[in-house]
Amino acid sequence: MTVPPAREGGAARRTLPLGIQSFGPIRQDGHYYVDKTPHLERLIRQGSRYFLSRPRRFGKSLLIDTLAELFRGSEELFRGLAIQDRWDWSVRHPVVRLDFAGGDFSTTDRLRATVSDRMAAACERAGVTVKQRHASDRLATLIQSLHESTGHRVVVLVDEYDKPIVDNLESPDVARANRDFLSGLYGTFKACDAHIRFLMLTGVTKFSKVNLFSGLNNLTDITLDPGFATLCGYTQEELETVFAPELDAPGLEPLDLERIRDWYDGYRWLGEPVYNPYDVLLLLRNRRFRPYWFETGSPRFLVELLARRGVASFELDGMAAGEPLLSAFDVERIGTEALLWQTGYLTIVGERERRGRSVYRLGFPNREVRESLQLALLDQMTDSRAPEPGGSGRFLDEMMAEGDLAGVESELRALFEAIPHEWHARSGIARYEGYYASVLFSYMEASGMDVRAEESSAAGRADIVAVLEDATWVFELKIDERASEGAALAQLRERGYAEKHRRRGRKVRLVGIHFSEASRTVTAFEVAEG
Repeated sequence: MTVPPAREGGAARRTLPLGIQSFGPIRQDGHYYVDKTPHLERLIRQGSRYFLSRPRRFGKSLLIDTLAELFRGSEELFRGLAIQDRWDWSVRHPVVRLDFAGGDFSTTDRLRATVSDRMAAACERAGVTVKQRHASDRLATLIQSLHESTGHRVVVLVDEYDKPIVDNLESPDVARANRDFLSGLYGTFKACDAHIRFLMLTGVTKFSKVNLFSGLNNLTDITLDPGFATLCGYTQEELETVFAPELDAPGLEPLDLERIRDWYDGYRWLGEPVYNPYDVLLLLRNRRFRPYWFETGSPRFLVELLARRGVASFELDGMAAGEPLLSAFDVERIGTEALLWQTGYLTIVGERERRGRSVYRLGFPNREVRESLQLALLDQMTDSRAPEPGGSGRFLDEMMAEGDLAGVESELRALFEAIPHEWHARSGIARYEGYYASVLFSYMEASGMDVRAEESSAAGRADIVAVLEDATWVFELKIDERASEGAALAQLRERGYAEKHRRRGRKVRLVGIHFSEASRTVTAFEVAEG
């Protein structure tokens, strides 16, 4: 088997490893490969029992497969990589893999059947005869038999350990039953501890319920370990060196690094930020900026949960949480911050110490997530009836920049009129100014605007502030039944919400919008110079 050496900067173009999650084919067929083996060598040297949480499509499966080939002693696959001269290739450990990335887990019976079939196949490949019926007993026998027959302790790798639970969060009874089944299965690892050389579980979430991890209390969670922050994902340096031939390929339009960073960088786990590999690879192939990662998921459960909990769209960017809260995730208790963070829709953008504990500030990682999630939230708030940003042929920020007041009013009236009457009838939230502010905020952010909610000033907080290149627009929203005519614009003037922008020499426009609680319509739209 011939494996091309590791690629040096300046080499010819290679094939992008799109859709390939196996280390062998990537190396054998000469695809681009970002060398993560220095991390793996350090990971194995420092410990032997690990848990890692990362969002979907972040390279967890490739990580697991690389570890499998490393412990199997597949030296030819690692030629030219950093670990080649730092590993004992004469030792070959047996590897047991449990992969839940694919499969139908909609019932616990199907989960049991899937695990049973995969265990039978694993035993057959290993030449181990197993008579036990229960999956946990079969797994224990397989691990012990492999240790005894090879003389080497077993490497156990579990990919997407939580998928049978996460796939069923909208069916809590199934999710709980799957969780309890997996708890018994994973408890096998503690019973087989003497036979295990290395154990690693990866997934999207970290379930905090004791009955899932009670048998795995010896796992080291490296999710927030700064030393392993770039174990999955691409760093800026890796993007610019490994993929240099793609960034400025002959005959193709060069890709701007700042725009790539704005769109796709920014995922942080207390260390250097990284890009989602899926986004990078599709951008390099298609040469178009699109929300590739976001479009592969379905945030319906997430946006419905946020709506049920009354979380305003403008509250997401800037949430705060301690480490225990970020891990507060289970079928019966799904923490809002934990769900947004663990699934990758929010990331850590700041940290401070308070009384010996870390408090993390969460925010959107990049433009892709910010605009796409706000659009999804807008669809939820308007029952998918809101006008598409730019759907009229012009974007709202373009009209605002041009001073097209009639166009701005028409666009925003259409936005608020898209809210279905039945939504108002069943949701008390829609009776308050904050709901309309959420709709406006999501629409503006989905349009790519620099928009701030409840921006503070000496006299209070403005509902919405939109900052354009050479002008600032300040919005105040009122319910007519609780405010007199012209009250919104009057409040903007009296409280001087735009004063700090005016002092910076910026042109300011004040916009007061009044709504009728009875008719659910815009009753007044007033604009004045600030």
